[in-house]
Amino acid sequence: MVPKSLRTWFVIHFIADFLFAIPLLIAPVWMLTLFGWPSIDPFTARLVGAALVGIGGASLLERNASAEAFRAMLNLKLLWASAAIIGMTVTMLTGNYPLIGWGIVLIFVGFFFIWLYYRNQLKEK
Repeated sequence: MVPKSLRTWFVIHFIADFLFAIPLLIAPVWMLTLFGWPSIDPFTARLVGAALVGIGGASLLERNASAEAFRAMLNLKLLWASAAIIGMTVTMLTGNYPLIGWGIVLIFVGFFFIWLYYRNQLKEK
């Protein structure tokens, strides 16, 4: 059985992803300039936006799925979040980036622990 709270978190995740994804896809330079980002590669920014659309969109589409589908989605989310956390942390430690970068790392850390909690709740029987 999938907890209702997990289904709600999937919808929250969709909203959070799309709030960042759409501006990254449409106007990456404008968005990242707002955050004080020192150098902007629109290609990479749009690739991140596309990844957020994919993962966030899947969260919305699969919010009413079976426990088996949720386990698979949570595995994906855990891999994505952990790789993103490692990559962003290395980048932040080795460059001169705005503090918002650490805020983004913390958002990923928060979601990582949410997904880990629920993945442990949905252990296969």
